Amino acid sequence: MAMGRTLGSLLLLWLAASCLAQSTGQAPVPRANTVVEPVAYVSLRPVPRGRTFDLAVVAKIRPGFHINAHEVLQNYLIPTALQAELPPGYLAIETVYPKGALRKLKFSAEKLALYEGSVTLRIRLQAPADAPLGPQRLALTLRYQACSETACLPPVQLPVVAEFEIAPASAPARPANLAIFRSSPQAKKPSPR
Repeated sequence: MAMGRTLGSLLLLWLAASCLAQSTGQAPVPRANTVVEPVAYVSLRPVPRGRTFDLAVVAKIRPGFHINAHEVLQNYLIPTALQAELPPGYLAIETVYPKGALRKLKFSAEKLALYEGSVTLRIRLQAPADAPLGPQRLALTLRYQACSETACLPPVQLPVVAEFEIAPASAPARPANLAIFRSSPQAKKPSPR
């Protein structure tokens, strides 16, 4: 019941911000599912059976907006989360979230932990020893709530698909997407405007 009230309050805030933006000539408030553009990357090409590998989701956040970090500082905020729908036999070893940047916004009395610009979330997986050979598609879900300096949009869950190739256990695997996997995951700040 409390969750329903919270979602109802967030919806009213969003509608009020949308109406205010239209009456003041500001750009209309975007739909919540258009604020973040996630793309999935795989650390190995191909992935040998039984091998550990990483998936990364790079989420580009629209300028003027942020999303809450995974570790929020206030209980009422909705944390960003990445979930994988693993096929049988796959093992999720860990999910790594970067630390959020601390910022005080117009609507908050205290600092918030958030991601702006671009953020990389990573999941370490192990392929099963008997994984089917060939192309694979792994379904992921990115959950977030986007806010601007003045309003928060409703929380959303976006589908993301990771595509990779499974090879025999003896196959050589080359590192892939080095720019993404070379460093530890961090939130990237937007470039100065």
